[in-house]
Amino acid sequence: MAEITELVVNGTRHRLDTDTERSLLSVLRDDLDLTGAKYGCGEGRCGACTVVIDGKATRSCVTQLGDCGGKPISTIEGLEINGKLHPLQEAFLECGAMQCGYCTPGMIMAAASLLQSNPHPSEAEIRHGLEGNICRCTGYHNIVKAVRAAAGEDVGAASERPAVMPVEA
Repeated sequence: MAEITELVVNGTRHRLDTDTERSLLSVLRDDLDLTGAKYGCGEGRCGACTVVIDGKATRSCVTQLGDCGGKPISTIEGLEINGKLHPLQEAFLECGAMQCGYCTPGMIMAAASLLQSNPHPSEAEIRHGLEGNICRCTGYHNIVKAVRAAAGEDVGAASERPAVMPVEA
């Protein structure tokens, strides 16, 4: 049943006339054209759809729109400000923390939530904070390194392997 719902996403108020039982992910992608959060498993297990709702990392594929009213929602699109990337986004680039990039928005949003509540997490706390965000490409080493770097920890050389593998002719 369609209802008028108000959402605040990345600081912008949106008024939607839609079914409140729809997933937040479908509303973000299909109605608001915010496509950073990805559809992965549809069961809240892979983390590709992670956004931050009221300061907490949340799987948007299993979150109903009706459960979001009045709570601030942040997506990967809202992290950069005035064309300047968020420190986590910068760190992911500098540390070579992505390959295909499909999981990256969810990883960054989970890390953003973690750093908001714990600005200087240990490596164990980072790994726990990213638990449930699945990456099939990187092996997680550089992802953890990027979160440590964004937290201000000296992690040494940017990456142990180039961010882009050279193409042989």
